[in-house]
Amino acid sequence: QVQLVESGGGLVQPGGSLRLSCAGSGSIRSIGNMGWHRQVPGKERELVATITRTGNTRYADSVKGRFTVSRDNAKNALYLQMNSLKAEDTAVYYCYAIETNVYWGQGIQVTVSS
Repeated sequence: QVQLVESGGGLVQPGGSLRLSCAGSGSIRSIGNMGWHRQVPGKERELVATITRTGNTRYADSVKGRFTVSRDNAKNALYLQMNSLKAEDTAVYYCYAIETNVYWGQGIQVTVSS
């Protein structure tokens, strides 16, 4: 079993920045792909960014150039640096990790509002 815990969310003004973290713990052998999704009430969960164990990344078009995903394999940690935030980035953000199965964090709220 792998437990994932997100941190770093909160309220930020448009144009501001936040850095999300996701800490993995438990019976971890070797985590493969990791990433972030987000969900707005009434809408489907959508992919934000993914990163392979070797550092290859992929982003949703809506966040390209503004968000940066990174990871620390030694710490089983995942990060999402979010810059130039917009109101439409408001959502609950979930990290995930693949280690035989897919594991999800509990989600963390990000609110972009003036």
